[in-house]
Amino acid sequence: MTIEQPAPGEPPRFSGPRDPGDAWVVTESGQRYWGRFGAAGLMAFDPERGVLLQHRVGWSHFGGTWALPGGALHQGEPAIDGALREAEEEAGVPTESVRPRFVSVLDLDVWSYTTVVADVVEHFAAAVTDPESFAVEWAPVDLVADRPLHPGFAAAWESLRGLLHVRPVIVVDAANVVGSVPDGWWKDRAGAAERLLTRVAALAGLGVPASALHLGATHWFPEYVVVVEGQARDVADVDGVRTVRAPGEGDDTIAAEAAALADEGYAVTVVTSDRALRARAEDAGATVRGAGWLTALLG
Repeated sequence: MTIEQPAPGEPPRFSGPRDPGDAWVVTESGQRYWGRFGAAGLMAFDPERGVLLQHRVGWSHFGGTWALPGGALHQGEPAIDGALREAEEEAGVPTESVRPRFVSVLDLDVWSYTTVVADVVEHFAAAVTDPESFAVEWAPVDLVADRPLHPGFAAAWESLRGLLHVRPVIVVDAANVVGSVPDGWWKDRAGAAERLLTRVAALAGLGVPASALHLGATHWFPEYVVVVEGQARDVADVDGVRTVRAPGEGDDTIAAEAAALADEGYAVTVVTSDRALRARAEDAGATVRGAGWLTALLG
């Protein structure tokens, strides 16, 4: 790969062989979209600093505007992986420092752009790490629209902003969900609870369709709280799931967890088919779904 001479004050511009995905998709009407296999970008969100934006160099598409670090996907590359890769390449975002919360996809049939909105879980200092970035800065949410934004990002910003306060969490009544499937759980309740935890952890990594939570965007990655009781309290912890061991009746702990999370601003979904618990969870401000709703998502 060679380097062309940049305009005054700009980083060098790369030319020469690139990834096969680094190409334009041109429609019959002449519209051009970057990324032969689609494109993706990362919106890193920090409640204290705001949203991480990239100031695009003049020679790039819509140069001089502000947008999210992102770019063309590689062939066969999952959109989330591509967004994280591009953010690391262009803005120095460590992959382990962010946790995806939701995904919004603009699908134009011939081309798609995936916005991955991720919470900062470990503080990091962003930096210009790629010639495509003239600068990278944290912008307070209320001031993002004051900048000259890339037209695509400008069109999506208000809907994305409206979801930044939404933090879904799913509280699972483990005894009720396990009991809904006749797989011999009564012989080994701890083992049945462990199997449920393993499956929920896998679901946490895959996420769920936005429609399952009646939320906007395309796909969400809720947090999970699984409440176990009785003999199942001996179950081992599983990464990706917070396990709560009820000291007494599981219903009391589930209702308390739902109320505490709702008070913290979470959008709480309690999974149970128990009618009495349903009423208590709804009183706490939670949405309630039956055990079958979760087992369908688990597959």
